[in-house]
Amino acid sequence: MKENITQFLTDLQNTICAAIEQADGGATFKEDLWQHHSGGGGRTRVFANGRVIEKGGVNFSAVHGQTSDALVKQMKLSQKADFFATGVSIVMHPQSPIVPIIHMNIRYFELSDGTCWFGGGIDLTPHYVNTADACWFHGELKTVCDRHHAEYYAKFKDWADHYFYIPHRQETRGVGGIFFDYLKPKGQTNNTAAEALAKTKDEIFAFWREIGESFAPIYVHLMQKNAALPYDETQKQWQMLRRGRYVEFNLAWDRGTKFGLETNGRTESILMSLPPVANWVYDYQPAANSPEAATLAHLKKGIDWLSDSLRGLGF
Repeated sequence: MKENITQFLTDLQNTICAAIEQADGGATFKEDLWQHHSGGGGRTRVFANGRVIEKGGVNFSAVHGQTSDALVKQMKLSQKADFFATGVSIVMHPQSPIVPIIHMNIRYFELSDGTCWFGGGIDLTPHYVNTADACWFHGELKTVCDRHHAEYYAKFKDWADHYFYIPHRQETRGVGGIFFDYLKPKGQTNNTAAEALAKTKDEIFAFWREIGESFAPIYVHLMQKNAALPYDETQKQWQMLRRGRYVEFNLAWDRGTKFGLETNGRTESILMSLPPVANWVYDYQPAANSPEAATLAHLKKGIDWLSDSLRGLGF
């Protein structure tokens, strides 16, 4: 199956890049091919100074080799083994503070002993929380999840709330989405909770594949809906502060970023997720009852974004 998965991911990278280029209309992706020190490599594609997207990246990788000591420790393996890992990772930083940042990562990992798992997720980070957009975004994800397992959305939404969280700020990175990891086929799980979510490998692949395919229509919709809306310098400065929070999470708390840097991964591809410009203001406090304060009030775990009471609020 790994050949089918790899082909799907290379095709997905092509599809997403084409969709973003068409929706933006102001720039194209530049490609950088690279080799991994253990075996395999990847295609990093970066986008800069477009009409809608200021900086973005759509990365594909497929690497293989023997598990390092760090990998053995992180995955709690009993011994070293040969591994194969592939995935696509995406981050988009828009020009406008009204258009949200988006991130998606889907990945597959396989060991020579036959153990394998899928992971990934997609989350939205608005500079200004538009509750209608957040509700729509979560509704789209729930629709995908519900086609594959009745419990997927609730469990993976909760996982995202806790994963995309900045402890030192006591705020979520954005309005969340879904996140899952170590999603293993039936018979490979090691606890009751994991077995309750387990399906066959083909069934998990179908779910994981549909999450990947949902990215382009979701983000193109948000680009087209919000890119032409007006904004002022105050909103632009707030965008720089929210980008600063994004940097803080990625460098201090994101497991993938930390692990990639600690294990001699490709630095340029790992740090592609960072915005081109960000800002930090000492002890910044938004004015009471301002749009900025309203956004901070929505950066909490456990918000029910499918609630009818939130759908019509807008900004």
